[in-house]
Amino acid sequence: MQLWVGLGNPGAQYAMHRHNVGFMAVDTLAEVHGFGPVQKKFQGWLQEGRIGNDKVLLLKPATFMNESGRSVGEAMRFYKLDLDALTVFHDELDLAPFKVKVKQGGGTAGHNGLRSIDQHLGAEFRRVRLGIGHPGHKDRVTGYVLGNYAKSEMDDLAEMLGAVAAEADWLANHDATRFMNNVAMRPQA
Repeated sequence: MQLWVGLGNPGAQYAMHRHNVGFMAVDTLAEVHGFGPVQKKFQGWLQEGRIGNDKVLLLKPATFMNESGRSVGEAMRFYKLDLDALTVFHDELDLAPFKVKVKQGGGTAGHNGLRSIDQHLGAEFRRVRLGIGHPGHKDRVTGYVLGNYAKSEMDDLAEMLGAVAAEADWLANHDATRFMNNVAMRPQA
């Protein structure tokens, strides 16, 4: 069993923020792979299903981003999962918009959701970094990250999320390289 977590902030006013692209990814995975109904558990929203042959739990913490680790830690302890069963989908400033990279462990690069999970569980979990690009100056980061995607970005956003969901079997099988390659190739198809 694997736990896949999408990072974001709860509430309709945050739904289309760049910071919520992790929530968007998990919602797309649930829809494409026919996951079960949403259950309120672990201070968040949980859905159960399968991706390929693997049982996967999708979790969206209902805590705010800075406290994501509480929700994720609760679920990990309840299911007695090791860190190698955890995958976190999150926004990444240091990647070009709509690029997708997978990374095992590492630092938090100032991402408060990752920092919270790191504090509760340690750093050695898999991250799916969903590129949002950088606004150009550090003083503009907060407004940019907490800003909505532009109308002109919606097609690219939908393509990226669709590609992540379509290629998720590779991620479930722990073949991050194949997953990244296939996602990268998909929009040009």
